[in-house]
Amino acid sequence: IFSFNQAVDDSAFRPVSEIYRRRLPQSLKLSVSNFFINLGEPTTILNDVLQGKARQAINDGARFVINTTLGLFGLLDLATPLGLPYHREDYGQTLALWGIPSGPYLVLPILGPSNARDAAGKLPALFLTDPLLLITNEPYLGAGRYGLLHAGFRALHAIDLRAQLLGLDPLIELQLDPYLFLRESYRQNRFNAITDNWNEHLKVSSSIEDILFSD
Repeated sequence: IFSFNQAVDDSAFRPVSEIYRRRLPQSLKLSVSNFFINLGEPTTILNDVLQGKARQAINDGARFVINTTLGLFGLLDLATPLGLPYHREDYGQTLALWGIPSGPYLVLPILGPSNARDAAGKLPALFLTDPLLLITNEPYLGAGRYGLLHAGFRALHAIDLRAQLLGLDPLIELQLDPYLFLRESYRQNRFNAITDNWNEHLKVSSSIEDILFSD
């Protein structure tokens, strides 16, 4: 699957993302990124609540309201300058904090690095708290979440994310084992997300590490 993803990336995602990065004005790319960040806020807000982060849930709820209304459906990030910082929480992080082991490391088709816990956490993010689910009737573009409009949003999001990662390609190409490098990078990134980037001087016990990342 890792090799398949690399082939798809080399033939489709990376070339399109390079054109996207070169040709689109920076202001337009920023608006696209802001739009999709805003679409992820409902998932973050619900997981704030599930993790008991009441103050952060209020912050993120205010962000979503301000950016969706005054920010033109999230194209403009007006909340950050107002002192409402961006957070990202997901169902995989919530399951980890609830004590669910990560399970084995996985590479998902197209989606890339994951593990059993995070893969399960993607389902409610796609089918419960995704505002794109509001696309229910497209008389000229297909039906609902299976129509061309919905697929177009998904494709644009994937291209925008890939364009943001183009700067890492030279680093990955220098690795003797790109698979191992991406696996460990993913695990470290998820550890930081789950623990909210605990200070380095705080020692994490082996029992906590086993809960978060046991295979």
